[in-house]
Amino acid sequence: MCMTAGCRTPSCLGSEGGRDVAADLEQLRERVRAAARDKTPLKICGGGTKSFYGRATNGRVLDTRDYQGIVDYDPTELFVTARCGTPLAELERVLTTGRQMLAFEPPHFGASTVGGAMATGLSGPRRASAGAARDFALGMRVIDGRGQDLRFGGQVIKNVAGFDVSRLIVGSLGTLGIISEVSLKVLPIPAESATFVREAGEADAIALMNKWAGQPLPISATCFVDAKLMIRLSGAAAGIKAAQEVIGGQTLPDDVEFWQSVREQTHRFFSGVDELWRFSIPSTAPALGLGPTLIEWGGAQRWIGARGNGGELRAAAAKARGHATLFRSSGPRDDVFTPLTPALARIHRNLKRQFDPDGILNPGRMYRDL
Repeated sequence: MCMTAGCRTPSCLGSEGGRDVAADLEQLRERVRAAARDKTPLKICGGGTKSFYGRATNGRVLDTRDYQGIVDYDPTELFVTARCGTPLAELERVLTTGRQMLAFEPPHFGASTVGGAMATGLSGPRRASAGAARDFALGMRVIDGRGQDLRFGGQVIKNVAGFDVSRLIVGSLGTLGIISEVSLKVLPIPAESATFVREAGEADAIALMNKWAGQPLPISATCFVDAKLMIRLSGAAAGIKAAQEVIGGQTLPDDVEFWQSVREQTHRFFSGVDELWRFSIPSTAPALGLGPTLIEWGGAQRWIGARGNGGELRAAAAKARGHATLFRSSGPRDDVFTPLTPALARIHRNLKRQFDPDGILNPGRMYRDL
């Protein structure tokens, strides 16, 4: 592969390996059409690295990994277009040659694919400062439940108009369609990054993160765990030095490894809990006291290891004006997401009916009847 940043020739964008990609796409569409005719549920699968996430679903496996490759990459326009089966690691490697990145830092959890990353819509430590996965989706090609090849959005922001269906698809766990291609906004890799650590209790850490969020500091990630508050600063060296004088703390020497352990959930905190709940609440919410806790996103995302009544945990999240998701569990996965209100449930059912009228795409992955 050519390593010249900005080159958009097929040799630079990745060899097709002699495959007929149009035939690969048509094969995916035909499998969906056949399933629709037979009313056979399909279990959409890429790398399978996030199969633990969401409700358990059954069906004939539809593997998307053969449909892969980087279609277009233009560093000057800050976008990349890739097919669903493209390994996420390969996409990030190509972006690195142009000194660019996926700013929402999607977790891999193994050999993840681009399609899987967008279907789950998960974001990593930089989400609070850069934005969520759906904020970077410029356009998509989607195979719906009829096998139709649909296009939404564009490749650059100035060409995106109308209802933003691409962002609707992100995080829908394959229940509305198969993301066959996606165009993503990319950003430059910061010139410098450094992480500083200071001792803190949970309440003090929450107060400090919210205090600093209101100041012009180049904070790109925060994490509280094991009575320590980690703050990552990214940008120009002079800006990092000035910000460090404000926040204090000691330099964390292995910060790349640390942030990767948080993003990929290989940090010892995650291995020490039986059930992992993700609380999305206002950053200013006080400590919840529900179990072992790791806090990210300036206080807005709290990972809590708590085995107990899901209703009680969700009630605690609602009291804090947020919601809770059962992210990982070795037991039943029936009620993973917060139950929908009747009005929202009606919207979800209508969307499912429009995109997947026969209900064959990952049925029940998000909610029992969707």
